[in-house]
This record gives sequence, C-alpha cells and structure tokens, in this order.
Amino acid sequence: MVSVAVLWARQAASREGVRAGAASKEVQVRELTDSGELGAPAPVKTISRADSDWLQVLRPERYKILRQAGTEAPFSGELLAEQRDGWYVCHACGLPLFKSDSKFESHCGWPSFSEPSAYENVRMRMDTTHGMVRTEILCARCEGHLGHVFEDGPTATGLRYCVNSLSLDFKPGLSAAPAKTDTAIFAAGCFWGVEKLFFETPGVVSTAVGYTGGTTANPTYKQVCTGKTGHAEAVEVVFDPGRVSYRELARLFFEAHDPTTLDRQGPDHGTQYRSAVFFGDAEQERIAKEVRDELVAAKTWTDPVVTKIVPAAVFWKAEDYHQKWFLTHPVQCHRPKR
Repeated sequence: MVSVAVLWARQAASREGVRAGAASKEVQVRELTDSGELGAPAPVKTISRADSDWLQVLRPERYKILRQAGTEAPFSGELLAEQRDGWYVCHACGLPLFKSDSKFESHCGWPSFSEPSAYENVRMRMDTTHGMVRTEILCARCEGHLGHVFEDGPTATGLRYCVNSLSLDFKPGLSAAPAKTDTAIFAAGCFWGVEKLFFETPGVVSTAVGYTGGTTANPTYKQVCTGKTGHAEAVEVVFDPGRVSYRELARLFFEAHDPTTLDRQGPDHGTQYRSAVFFGDAEQERIAKEVRDELVAAKTWTDPVVTKIVPAAVFWKAEDYHQKWFLTHPVQCHRPKR
C-alpha cells in the first residue's frame, strides 16, 4: 500500500511544477515509441503557454478542466466505459499517462487507475480548494490538470488516480506480443531499482521482483531481510531476443551496479543484496562470464568482481506491493555507468 502523503513528500522538490507563462524547463518523461510501448526516460522541454494561447488550442470545456482545474460531471465522461487495450494520454500534449491494464471500475463517476504509466509522467501538488486538502495530479510536460489521487484503491498500490475524461485522449492498441521470449534473472541489490532499469529497456516484455537462491520455500520479505533464508532480492526479466540480446542485458546488469562489493550495494548490507547472475542454461552462463571478463579486462573496476554466476533456482515472486515500485516512487538507485 502506498500513502499519498509519502508520495507527496517524495515529490516535494518538483511539486510546484510549471506555472502558466513561465519559461520552459526540462523534465524527464517517458514517451510512446512507434511500436506502441514506453521508451526510456529522456529529457524534454515543458510546454508553457499563455492563457490566451491555451484558449485557442483547447475547446472551452477542456480548457476549464486542463487549465483551470475544473471537474466534469460524474458519469458524463466518454472514457469512463472504455474497455479496449491501449494508452490514456494527455489531451493537451499527448504524453502517455495511464495504461489500460491499470484501469479499474471504482463506481465514483470518473475513470480510475491504480498507477500511472510512468512515475515521471505524472506530477502532484497540494490542493486546498473547496475547504479540503487533496493531492492534485497534473501532466508533467504541460502541467494540465488531470484530477486527484486518493488512498482508497482496491489494488496492490492502494491508490485511486481519479481522472477527468476531458483531460485525456485514448490511443487504442498496445505493442504486439513477440513470437518468442526468453527469461533472465539478475540480482544487483535492492530489487526496486533493478526492476526499473530493466523494465525501461527496449525489448524487455515484462519484469517481476522476487527472491531466489535460498532454501526457504515461498519466503516473505520479512524473512528474506533476516538474511537467514539465503535468498537474494532478484528480478526476473522476460525479453524479446529479437530486439534485445541476453548479452546486452548482462552488460547492462554489470554496468548498472557495483559488482565488487560483497553482499552490499550502497547503504544496503546483507546476503540478500548480493550481486549474482542466475543463468538458465549453459549459453547464458557462457555469455555472463564473457561479459564479466571483457569488462574486467577493460579495467571497468579497480577492485575484484565478486558477482556469483550460478544456476537458476526457484524464483519466488515477491509481495504485490513490491512489484513495479518505481511507478509510484522516485527510484534512481541503479543507472548504467557512463
């Protein structure tokens, strides 16, 4: 479960957003690619227009909501009953905000979502209008008003992003499923950041966080944190080998964390935070060792690499609230070295 107060606090540095008429600045967002999936985070210029310009761009009813924080009548929005697979994007600038698989029926009268398509794409700020204290949600690129986020969602996040239909456009269709997929398992410290890294890599079909390499069946997070189960926090990566190779993923793994620290990544200590590759077959084992040796030969690190390259064991999926943690939290703990 995620507290709105926690979300608000974690976006404190950026919650003021961009005011109408202010100079444009850069923000990190994720946009849709031509293949209908989210691209990697990239800097874009924010869109800032005078009110008179917005009036020309938007119809009056959309201007009232997107620029004046209005609210459409409940049960009136055309997207309330939308059931197709696809993306809900900002009407004013086209930024992808929500994906169809996060939409649920809340019976509140407005489209509701359990999480944004990307943490970077939705901003929050305090709203004290109408004698209440609420958390307003806005498009990160154009600062268009979307609605509010509440702590009464029925899904794993515990959140309900309540959004005006008039703030959105719907783009039907998702990226086509690949004809063949393969699976890789990596452990590189806290699995929240590791999952974000691979989830944002083009060619990755899906990710899940969990526990592997230990002796306890179906372990809980609390048990793993004791260090007594022998499990590592790991990420299961399902990928399209026609778009991204295991070699590329293995290289990304090694370059995105410090493989020279034993049972430690940054401030996280314990065997559950060890660096490890859990290979699925002899080919994956060979490639992982080759990538490691190539990077060692290139003097990527000054200290010896302690990464374990071991056969894959049972992967126990972690609790729901750990999955896609980065969609509701600002996770930046794993980035490739440049």
